[in-house]
Amino acid sequence: MKFLKTFLEPVDMTEGSPWKKIVLFTVPMLVGNIAQQLYNTVDSVVVGNYVGDNALAAVGSAGPILNLLIVLFVGISVGAGIMVSQYFGAKEREELSMTIGNCITLTGIATLFVMVVASLLAKPLLLLLGTPDSIIDWCHSYLLILFIGSIGLAYYNILSGILRGLGDSMSALAYLLVSTAVNIVLDVLFVAKFGMGVNGVALATVIAQAISAILCFIRLMRLSNIFDMDKSYLKLKKKNTMKIIQLGLPSGVTQAIFSMAMIVVQSLTNSFGEMFIAANVIVMRVDGFAMMPNFSFGTAMTTYAGQNVGARLYDRVDKGAKQGTWIAMAVSAVLTGLILIFGKSLMGIFTKTPELVELSRDMMGILAVGYIAMAVTQSLSGVMRGAGDTMTPMWISIATTIFVRVPIAYGIAFLTRTPELPNGRQECIFISLLVSWLIGAIVTFFFYKKGKWKNKAV
Repeated sequence: MKFLKTFLEPVDMTEGSPWKKIVLFTVPMLVGNIAQQLYNTVDSVVVGNYVGDNALAAVGSAGPILNLLIVLFVGISVGAGIMVSQYFGAKEREELSMTIGNCITLTGIATLFVMVVASLLAKPLLLLLGTPDSIIDWCHSYLLILFIGSIGLAYYNILSGILRGLGDSMSALAYLLVSTAVNIVLDVLFVAKFGMGVNGVALATVIAQAISAILCFIRLMRLSNIFDMDKSYLKLKKKNTMKIIQLGLPSGVTQAIFSMAMIVVQSLTNSFGEMFIAANVIVMRVDGFAMMPNFSFGTAMTTYAGQNVGARLYDRVDKGAKQGTWIAMAVSAVLTGLILIFGKSLMGIFTKTPELVELSRDMMGILAVGYIAMAVTQSLSGVMRGAGDTMTPMWISIATTIFVRVPIAYGIAFLTRTPELPNGRQECIFISLLVSWLIGAIVTFFFYKKGKWKNKAV
């Protein structure tokens, strides 16, 4: 019982061994991120096996547009996590309470905006991308259901971000596991039994996300020993609201730029036909799992740095950054090795088409070493964000995406055009991504060592 209580209690990262606190915080969050990745993966597996490869391509083609139009949630979540962790570390109860209340209100406003605007823009964006006629209607209906039901997605991301800022990564995990189980059951029920196709997986995702959001809210209301929840805190306060936006905007802009670049690259991907689109979907689903340790350690480092910067323990921040980054690299190396060894078996989960399995495995092999580089980028960017410097990671992401990935992708495609390959070699999509990851890691390490992030505390 004592062991279980240790995991359930919020983690104070300002005391104890840095690497142990980071790992203690990361493990449940990593499991939770893997569970969250199962949302999209189960969607793909179910439609790929029960509907067909074109349905699989449709779900994947909708991804970049979905990511572009939910950047508001990303911004609020990041800003909330940074402020909550710093105020928690500084033991400032009043500011912590006001920040949490304002985040809840901001999320409601952002959700209404996304429900209306994103629903109207979905079809024009799909047409702009040159989405094949064979899948465009499926893509559109899939996106519409997700946008109209986005309230669950929004509040789960923001409330789980607040819980993590308070050092509680275990609760978000427990609730996510419940909703993932619901999602899997509903996916199979709606698609395999009721024949609802891509609409079925979208509806299952919306219902499951709403359940996880409700559970997170209930948990947050029970933490009255840490902060206060009163109607007065729900009223937007200029100072807190602007600080959330100021801290979260760079991450939101980064996500927007990244998603726009993905849309530009998706247009190139679409030119290679439905088979390559489906292969790209499979690779990105497996990629999601390969990236999970990096994202988990990155978020853990944000909370770790935020709490210790709030407590003004800068030497402890540096020590934890080194230990956390090395652990993240080791975990990523092991996971990447497993993916390469069992690559064909993994790809075979999504489709029974041998050519598609082989193509997906080859493309995944190109990205392999990049995941270790991303461990460096995510961990050190997490430290900078936790300290309040969200601008530096933003500029690095923008530079590597716009000035590295997109030009390299189109450049290789152009230079490798032949009569047999009128659009160039399809490997350009993944080579460009690998190069951008490697350069991003080098640049991030350089700016971390410069240390200007230490002057950005809330």
